[in-house]
Amino acid sequence: MSKTKEFQKLIFTYEALQTWFEALYVKPCRETTIPLTEAYNRVLAQDVVASEDLPRFNRSAVDGYAVRADDTTGASETKPLLFRLTEEDELTDTAHRQGKQVWTGNPLPKGANAVVMVEKTKKVEAKIEVWTQAAPFANVMRQGEDMKKGEVAVPAGTRLKPYHLALLAALGISEVNVIEKPKIAILATGNELAKVGDERGAKQVWESNRLMLTGMCCELDAEPLDLGLAKDSVDEIAEGLMLGLKIADAVITTGGTSVGGLDLVPEAVNKVGKPGIVIHGVAMRPAMPTALAVLEGKPVMVLSGNPVAAITGFEVFARPLICRLLGLKREEQRPTIKAVMTRKIATALGRKSFVRVRVTQKNDEFQAEPVSAKGSGNLSTMTKANGYVIVPENREGLAEKEKVTVHLFDEL
Repeated sequence: MSKTKEFQKLIFTYEALQTWFEALYVKPCRETTIPLTEAYNRVLAQDVVASEDLPRFNRSAVDGYAVRADDTTGASETKPLLFRLTEEDELTDTAHRQGKQVWTGNPLPKGANAVVMVEKTKKVEAKIEVWTQAAPFANVMRQGEDMKKGEVAVPAGTRLKPYHLALLAALGISEVNVIEKPKIAILATGNELAKVGDERGAKQVWESNRLMLTGMCCELDAEPLDLGLAKDSVDEIAEGLMLGLKIADAVITTGGTSVGGLDLVPEAVNKVGKPGIVIHGVAMRPAMPTALAVLEGKPVMVLSGNPVAAITGFEVFARPLICRLLGLKREEQRPTIKAVMTRKIATALGRKSFVRVRVTQKNDEFQAEPVSAKGSGNLSTMTKANGYVIVPENREGLAEKEKVTVHLFDEL
């Protein structure tokens, strides 16, 4: 097959993803109810509505004394006003100045509408001197100020972080409905692969993609299921695929895919069922041989056996898929940062290129040093890099000193 004909068959990444999703009709996984104590990083399946005001009463925002604001008119350090202390839950004596000691979070006694900070007072036996005027509701957190009854506290499709859990606990919620973790079955293929811990043949290499893809699934809070290794046999690969379809919501394979070459996995996919392969060959580098399929209404991703290409294929296709299976409102993107390229790089016109870079800070500027624009089998380039730059299909590279957006593997 000529390079020209091969190129003409390729599809752009956004078209590939759209075509695949249209063939899939992706919807969130099943719902389940779990204790709030186990809900960290899970995705909410239903809106949580506040059943009461938060706070449910006026409460003090500081340590001090609850008073009627009007009673403090004219108070100053040079002309303090004297207040009589009470232990009651109501300021009953409206003719004279009264105050009640309160701590942060305490409810205000009836009749009080302000709190004077303890630093602005002086206790004198059973009374206090007040050294400042207090405006109405000064140092008071008013009922419903944080949230009103009936308001959506946390919407469906939210990944629950510690502050979400705290808000739900403050509303007295002990259980939440979440989306079940999508089960992603992972199958590696190839006669050249040996499982770590087993004996290795003279012409074999240790298999690492399953562990890598397992970690990438866990990053998104999906549940990886290990299907093991399959030899270069259509029947053995098909058997692994059928098991994956039975136990998982999606299947990922690595190896055995190419465009115009030996492609046992796509052949096995088409043998298992219809419609089978939807996309085979994407205009991207690395990961051009990626294939996308649908079997029994479930997504199947056929990724390259080269580790960097497998990572890239996962980023482009598995990440948005898992986000949809989780019911997230939008795809969770990697954190980004603006940086300046330290040198010129060349990429192929007509292919979206994912260039690994190492971001460092020099003075007040972030710099992106290309690690490698090639070598999709060089796994060490991923450990040396801390992000990647996307070069669009209509560019033939990036210039030195050009400002780019870096997608970080993690926060710097």
